[in-house]
Amino acid sequence: MIEAEARKVVRGLYAVTPDRSDTARLLAEVSAALEGGARLIQYRNKTATRELRLAQARALKSLCSTHGARLIVNDHVDIALECGADGVHLGGEDGSVRAARGTLGPRSVIGVSCYADMPLARVAQQEGADYVAFGSFFVSRVKPGAVRAGVDLLIDARRELSLPVVAIGGITRENAPALITAGADAVAVISDVFDAPDITRAAAAFTTLFSVSS
Repeated sequence: MIEAEARKVVRGLYAVTPDRSDTARLLAEVSAALEGGARLIQYRNKTATRELRLAQARALKSLCSTHGARLIVNDHVDIALECGADGVHLGGEDGSVRAARGTLGPRSVIGVSCYADMPLARVAQQEGADYVAFGSFFVSRVKPGAVRAGVDLLIDARRELSLPVVAIGGITRENAPALITAGADAVAVISDVFDAPDITRAAAAFTTLFSVSS
């Protein structure tokens, strides 16, 4: 994907799904986030079987398509390919950007977790990633023991990298503005969206932050 297009796609709320075995509930929650303005969804399920992951990913791809949103699959390049997802997000043990690009093609969105490691982000950019993700910036309920990243890392990334930058880890409506100001193009959020009493309202609150910052 060309850089200009990646910057349009990787912006705003990047809603990351919680582990859900109940597909109907998952679809209802993601639908609510889409109604709130989310246009980038990451399907992440660390506990599902491969069969369930594929079924849920296919259902989410259909749902996202009806809302003009992009679906990114966490970790699993094979699932991304089979469900026709718009891309994949690679962690530290999920293979190379080049291999994923060879499987998914030039139009796919490929993101890479870089934790608090700027050299890793430079390598990801050189290999052709479409965005990099840094974090955890705050204590995360999903990954309480995650490596912590400082806000200055976003400032450095904005200066050194030409790719969109995603911030992740314990992000809330209250602490997100500081990350956006420091240079985050998007904020990846699980709990503060999908654990909210009103998912649509929560998603809209994050979406509004980026319209204000434009």
